Amino acid sequence: MPMSGPDIEAAILAALPGARVELKDLAGDNDHWAATVTAPQFAGKSRVQQHKMVYSALGGRMGGELHALQVTTVVPT
Repeated sequence: MPMSGPDIEAAILAALPGARVELKDLAGDNDHWAATVTAPQFAGKSRVQQHKMVYSALGGRMGGELHALQVTTVVPT
């Protein structure tokens, strides 16, 4: 069963308190998502480190429950 948008958002927010998560269902199937995550925890981190933080928040569900996630990270100003 695909991972729902609210579940994706909850997992990211649990790992990155204070973040803002914007999700878009790319294919209308709850299985291909784009996420824009704005989080103060990204300050001073490389883009790769930021993306790893987001994927880590999903606890290994990538490739299983969550088939595809396009990630854009933003450091708040």
